[in-house]
Amino acid sequence: MAAQSFSDQMGNQVLLTRPPQRIISLVPSQTELLFDLGLDETVLGITKFCIHPSDWLSRKVVVGGTKKFRFDIIDKLDPDLIIGNKEENYQEGIESLREKYPVWMSDIHTLETALSMIESIGQLVGKQEQAIEISQRILKNFSSIKKFEGKSVLYLIWKKPWMAVGSNTFIHSLLSRLGLRNILEFKTRYPELTDEEIRELNPDCIFLSSEPFPFNESHIGEIKRISPNSKVLLVDGEMFSWYGSRLLQSSDYFNTLKLG
Repeated sequence: MAAQSFSDQMGNQVLLTRPPQRIISLVPSQTELLFDLGLDETVLGITKFCIHPSDWLSRKVVVGGTKKFRFDIIDKLDPDLIIGNKEENYQEGIESLREKYPVWMSDIHTLETALSMIESIGQLVGKQEQAIEISQRILKNFSSIKKFEGKSVLYLIWKKPWMAVGSNTFIHSLLSRLGLRNILEFKTRYPELTDEEIRELNPDCIFLSSEPFPFNESHIGEIKRISPNSKVLLVDGEMFSWYGSRLLQSSDYFNTLKLG
């Protein structure tokens, strides 16, 4: 095979001299995508947070976390392709890996960039038809999601301090697709909030995400005391933040939400 150059979503060129056979994935949602593309035999390494498919954690080599790589383990695997993400991985670690290995990076902010990532990775790993099929199914599913027009929402991802989702994030883009108004759309990324700030925002709904902080039933009362007029819901964070093939399930999940 003649060397091929692939552009990643950060504008970097990734040169491959043959179809990759020793892949490391540094991002959970992209790990699941690689599985759904049928790459069980060629994915060798994953992070400790790559929980789907569940048996890969016991069958694949764990190369550390998304923010702390085990370079010694990665070197032993001698990958011919590493796949990461701008937000979920740390720049210093990625730059160190790029000195030795082909590294393809995604940069996801919207459903459109997620679908582009899926198709680009499909092309990168020789599974273009399967990737296009997944992308098209996701787009079709999202065309039939119900809308919650006019309702404001605060999406919380962390406690002590409270952290929420602002604009310029993938979660924000999905909230918008549901017709919800992110009450922190005037802030970017993941702002911290005090109890008083949450009280003053007084959103129609507050979503408590299952990740990265594992909100559960015990936290609902605490939030209700801060913002008594808000409807508080526990939501599946994977459905809102995983931007790979998990999106095949997101639309059905969104249609089960009851905001009153």
